[in-house]
Amino acid sequence: MCDTEVFNAHRHRWWDMSQRRRTFISSVGTATAIGLAGCLGGGDGGSDGGSTASDGGDGGDSGPAARVGMVYATGGLGDGSFNDQAQTGAIRAAEELDIEYDESQPEAVQDFANLQQQYAQSTNPDYDLVCCIGFLQADALTENAEQYPEQNFMIVDSVVDADNVGSYVFGEHQGSFLIGVLAARLSSQDFSAGGGSTQGDSTNVGFVGGVEGDLIGRFEAGYKAGVKHVNEDIDIQTAYVGDFNDPSGGQEAALSMYNSGADIVYHAAGNTGTGVFRAAQEAGRFAVGVDRDQSVTLENFSDIILASMVKRVDNAVYTSVESVVNDNFEGGAVNTLGLEQNGVEAVYGQQLGSEIPQSVKDEVSEVRQSIIDGDISVPTDPGNV
Repeated sequence: MCDTEVFNAHRHRWWDMSQRRRTFISSVGTATAIGLAGCLGGGDGGSDGGSTASDGGDGGDSGPAARVGMVYATGGLGDGSFNDQAQTGAIRAAEELDIEYDESQPEAVQDFANLQQQYAQSTNPDYDLVCCIGFLQADALTENAEQYPEQNFMIVDSVVDADNVGSYVFGEHQGSFLIGVLAARLSSQDFSAGGGSTQGDSTNVGFVGGVEGDLIGRFEAGYKAGVKHVNEDIDIQTAYVGDFNDPSGGQEAALSMYNSGADIVYHAAGNTGTGVFRAAQEAGRFAVGVDRDQSVTLENFSDIILASMVKRVDNAVYTSVESVVNDNFEGGAVNTLGLEQNGVEAVYGQQLGSEIPQSVKDEVSEVRQSIIDGDISVPTDPGNV
């Protein structure tokens, strides 16, 4: 069980997608397949016949409260991380706000512009909001927001300065600082649990990033600062794979770190992080997940996942949809979600959390409050650590 007092953990219920109608069409102008998942408020739940979101039917006497298009980050659904967390917000909105949503899974960055445009151009159905998940969509959205000024958009992990775009950014550096404190304390002692162990005389940890840039740099900066807050002498290995969907690359990078003495590796790499977990199991060491509680979403690795730095991307999606439903969508606004807003959370692993010494948990809890109170300032640039 998680220590909810320390890590402010929230468990998310799993949703039954088997009752949701799905149809697949080929996207115009790309080889990407768009999966249209119509979440029908008034339908009969059957898999055959009836109307779907793709043909504009509402399955009842009145239409949905809103229609939403989801453009996910590369790596797609099933990553047990960033995209799945975003989908959780859409599913919750469908259940609680009576909206319908369709979703698309781009294969490459080049697909973003076209997929955003397809939703913006659509008249049957007409989309009230297009959700753009991930900072790599910012360039495409900057152009499309201007081209489609009547279309409401939202973006996660970046800021697009346009009157029809709501931007949602997170305090990744703050949550990562807590992970750094945890990793440093456990690397400084002999600790064994599940399938992993540390070497108390090693004091060595690692970080694996996906694509290098300002966003993932905030994860790295916070993590390093948290480690150094505990012990300036701990070695920190860093590697960027250059992709959010390369488990093999993640495994290779992490194995190199473990073989060089790392006890714990924290990843901010999307589906690439799956390879980090494989490497941890192979080496008999520990890892830390990201975006969702990956000890739950990737349960096969729960024996080596100490914790996860959860980003409440689901809350960002849900809140933006809710604002459209309530007719108070605020384009041009930048919404920042840090520790104080529960936008980021460090969550202990479901299997290993109870094994972590209480003294370490207490220190993490104290540091969390110090960040919220402003007593600890966390850097956002790795070069400043």
